[in-house]
Amino acid sequence: MNKIPFFAAIIAGLGVALGAFGAHALKDTLAESGTTETWKTAVFYHLVHAVAAWGTYFCPILTNKLNQRAAACWLSGIILFSGSLYILALGGPRWLGPITPLGGLLFMIGWGWAAAAVWRSAQNDHTPSGS
Repeated sequence: MNKIPFFAAIIAGLGVALGAFGAHALKDTLAESGTTETWKTAVFYHLVHAVAAWGTYFCPILTNKLNQRAAACWLSGIILFSGSLYILALGGPRWLGPITPLGGLLFMIGWGWAAAAVWRSAQNDHTPSGS
């Protein structure tokens, strides 16, 4: 079993749950603390990158180690970026603030790995143009 799509699916489901939780159970708490947008940002990046990580497994041209590195970066980025924002939105310790950009950096590195995977795939494709 490939662990990337498994964990990506679990993390994506968690993103949906956290989005619903923030919109309903935490609605008043987030509004009172003025952190609703922080929560929404966390959910957005959480879901986008979970789906991207999940999708790498099902993209037939990206079956190399580079796309696995991309997915690993995205999943780790979710933990650092979205995780720190979730905690901060609920009044967590301010020292978590510097953790958020590290998650963002992992997102960017992941997209770099994804681009490299596509590049490598194109370089290995010996099909003549126009065929």
